[in-house]
Amino acid sequence: MSLEACRALVERADPDRFAAAQLGTEAAQKVLWPLYAMNVEVSRAPWVTQEPMIAEMRLQWWRDALEEIAEGKPVRGHEVTTALAASLGAAEAAQLDRLVQARRWDIYKEAFEDEVDLLTYLDDTAGGLMWAAACTLGGPVDAKDDVIAYGRAVGLARFLQAAPELEARGRRPLVDGRPQAIADLCMRVLAAMPSHAALKRKLGPYAASALTEGWQTRALLKQVIANPTRVADGALGLSEFGKRWRLLLS
Repeated sequence: MSLEACRALVERADPDRFAAAQLGTEAAQKVLWPLYAMNVEVSRAPWVTQEPMIAEMRLQWWRDALEEIAEGKPVRGHEVTTALAASLGAAEAAQLDRLVQARRWDIYKEAFEDEVDLLTYLDDTAGGLMWAAACTLGGPVDAKDDVIAYGRAVGLARFLQAAPELEARGRRPLVDGRPQAIADLCMRVLAAMPSHAALKRKLGPYAASALTEGWQTRALLKQVIANPTRVADGALGLSEFGKRWRLLLS
């Protein structure tokens, strides 16, 4: 039941990752649903209250749950943590702890210090989630840096899509919001994004299920490079046909 609850949560709150996970094997989905559901819960924790202390407490709750999983202790009762504990190892739990810590940025209104700070946030959130999935699915340790670089690009595309709403909520998402600076950032991240085919071969078909969520990324970053004003206009995205076509090719 907890696994089905995780699946339903992802379907409601993260339709793109839901569509990607649907393509995985049944065994892969048993790993992906809890991970993606946890990401939903953690990513929205800073936004369900205007009180920073309460938001901090919500994130700390998840850190404590991940510590319980890492140490092999009975995990606190929650439909997501129960399913998560069934497949997660200590190393993956530690990786996800970095994800939770990084989400503290979402609580406050300070800007990132510089581009390195922004990229570290993307590495720890989107990159860390992708590596936790790949690692849990049996991906080799020597693929970690490549998977996180791939996840960083996926995270940047999502982050740029969310930028107008973040600004509306009083956040300062971009270190340099000039159109050319945004385009240059996308070019650098895209250039460092590993080839999907090569990384899939390195991971193997089972662990490569973790990469599927990035099926739109290259197209979205290329949109920004061609016309960076799409970000401020909230116009970054693919048509439904384009999304379905790229997903089938992933």
